[in-house]
Amino acid sequence: MLQPCRRRLATDTVRPVSTCLPTEPGDGSANTLGSVIYADRQPAVAESEWTDLVQGIALRNEAALRELYERTHRIVFTLIFRIVKDPLTAEEVLLDVYHDVWRKPATFDPNRGTVIAWLMNQTRSRAIDRLRGDSRKKRTDTQQPSPLKVEAPIDPAIAEQRRGVLDQCLQALTLDERRAIETAYFQELTYAEVAERLGEPLGTIKTRIRAGLAKLRTLLADKEDL
Repeated sequence: MLQPCRRRLATDTVRPVSTCLPTEPGDGSANTLGSVIYADRQPAVAESEWTDLVQGIALRNEAALRELYERTHRIVFTLIFRIVKDPLTAEEVLLDVYHDVWRKPATFDPNRGTVIAWLMNQTRSRAIDRLRGDSRKKRTDTQQPSPLKVEAPIDPAIAEQRRGVLDQCLQALTLDERRAIETAYFQELTYAEVAERLGEPLGTIKTRIRAGLAKLRTLLADKEDL
């Protein structure tokens, strides 16, 4: 299987991923995705060759996976780095991408596009998922109460009253708004995960949550003493 991209894989011609890192503008080096893709450009590879590699991977041919990696890891790493902004994270995601390729080559459909387009779509999805996951983890960590902070216990009767008020306000929302909010906040899912769970477009979910939260703020405005 693949080794971390900082190490050479099969031949001495494979460059370490560090050479893929975007450089600062003005230093004469490649600093855009396009310039990285076309740097040291080799003759165009026929799509049939790319397809043969994916078919080889589907037959559990590790040499095919290694060849695909050697031909594409620079542009894959560059796209990941543009999204996550961290080289170490980018290297981890890079290996995840090729691990997915090894596990699920059957997801490639030549009728829907080229091998490179398929690979880059997987790369983008993996990088965005990692970025969102890290952001959610940071948000959760910052919301954890300080171990030195001691809060007065809430009276059970008041807690029960607050739950009743919240339930009453939630009932004032539309069914779709309530389902979106409850799924997002009570199950701690991202908006994208909520959309997938409910089988709705992401934009629709965002609109319902925004509208529902606005209604809740209005309904709870006169209950701030609770």
